[in-house]
Amino acid sequence: MSLLLRHAILLLVLLSAPATVTRATPDAIVAADGSGQHTSIQAAINAAPPGRTAASPWVILVQPGRYEEIVYVQREKVHVKLVGADPQTTVLTGSLHANMTGPDGKPIGTFRTPTLYIDADDFTVENLTIENAAGPVGQALAVRVDGDRVAFRRCRFLGHQDTILVNRGRHYFEACEIVGTTDFIFGGATAYFRNCELVCLANSYITAASTPENNLHGLVFERCRIRGAQPEVRVYLGRPWRDFAAVTFLNCEMSNIVRPEGWHNWSRPEREKTARYTEYGNTGTGADRSGRVAWSRMLSDDEARSLTPATVLSGHDGWRPDL
Repeated sequence: MSLLLRHAILLLVLLSAPATVTRATPDAIVAADGSGQHTSIQAAINAAPPGRTAASPWVILVQPGRYEEIVYVQREKVHVKLVGADPQTTVLTGSLHANMTGPDGKPIGTFRTPTLYIDADDFTVENLTIENAAGPVGQALAVRVDGDRVAFRRCRFLGHQDTILVNRGRHYFEACEIVGTTDFIFGGATAYFRNCELVCLANSYITAASTPENNLHGLVFERCRIRGAQPEVRVYLGRPWRDFAAVTFLNCEMSNIVRPEGWHNWSRPEREKTARYTEYGNTGTGADRSGRVAWSRMLSDDEARSLTPATVLSGHDGWRPDL
């Protein structure tokens, strides 16, 4: 299948997925041409009032355009929905990278580079492209998530190294496209990726989980598709950023870009005893487990059936972002 055809299929999936915003009228509109209440996404976030609930979130509609800004969602901005017109025409873009010099004369480092930094709980993003356009210059985040119960639907995440940092909390990604090179989905959060497209730009590693030892789940990918931007790309499914990294690929489609060994120990053989790397029901040439490293394993049928958004993300409050 050609790259152009695959992009066309993905676009059809993104645009045909059911919308989840049920309110007829948005509370605020962002439009670069001045036709809304705000011309920047940050201004609309700043204006979101307190006191909203899950049943009545504050909805911000972002009209088509290219918004060149760095957006920080403050801790108190809970129960907010940021909704783009569609992910192909509505783009939030920045270009910070870890080697840039900060006000103190030192490199700013990885964690200060996100184009979108979500520190709030109960925040939702839909139909939006989030991009770090710095290029292949080292760590450069498109998004960093530190809140809890954060959901992304029909979004595109474009970057190179470290595209998505799910730092802590619980997060849900549905029908999203995620593009990157090295460790482009990483962090210590519990995150569930359903029906997503993982596009690998170069030979490297898809995930770098830092799951805490006491967290039952880390990064779970269900019915996702892994492909390379070029046919010669070869990747590992992941390497452990911390000792107890937990990553599962469940019923995913893996092209031949996935290396036969599947997983890498980050040149730390002691992590082979603690990392939790599992697979189940995957298809495609890259899913062949005959050459997999011995320290990864296949889930049992019962274990695989137990991995749903409800069981992975519900926690103490019964969060169900898939409903």
